[in-house]
This record gives sequence, C-alpha cells and structure tokens, in this order.
Amino acid sequence: MILATTETVPEREIIAILGIVTGNVVQSKHIGRDIMASLKGIVGGELKGYTEMFNEARAQATVRLEAEALALGADAVIGVRFTTSAIMDGACELLAFGTAVKLR
Repeated sequence: MILATTETVPEREIIAILGIVTGNVVQSKHIGRDIMASLKGIVGGELKGYTEMFNEARAQATVRLEAEALALGADAVIGVRFTTSAIMDGACELLAFGTAVKLR
C-alpha cells in the first residue's frame, strides 16, 4: 500500500477514486504520566510521555487507515493528512485521512 501526502503517485496513473478513508485513535496516558507532565510543564522541555502517546496513536491510526483502504481494494492513499483534538485532560484523538485510489 502506497501512502502519500501528495495528490499523485509519481510514474503511476490514478484510474479510480474509491473514496475517503480514515483511521482514528483516542488515546490517553496513565495518571502518573500526567502528573510528571504537569511538573515538566513548570520547568519546560519535551513531554516525552505525550510524545510517545502521539507516536503510538499516529502508528495505530495509520494502520487503520491502510486497513480501510485495503478493504476498498485500493493500491494507494493520496492526500494523507493527520489531525488531532483534545478529548479531555490527558486524552487525545488522532485522525488520519486521505483518498483511496486504484493505480495503473
């Protein structure tokens, strides 16, 4: 499966647009990580627990995006984008979306 942020795939022709596909994850860290992140927020610096959380969420959302595209019979997903939103303190949603296409 080709995943691309571009609107085309070099040297390949799009022969069919199969539709929009998505993959999303709502994820949180445990309370201990939230407390440590709050303390780190006072002194500044990277909140590694949250970085890890977003990396895990992005990977899982990408897997779900790809699975949805495969179910449609896609060869690629173009225009892939990621967006996030806060659901509640310590929890976020990460959404991956794009257009599933068939290629020649």
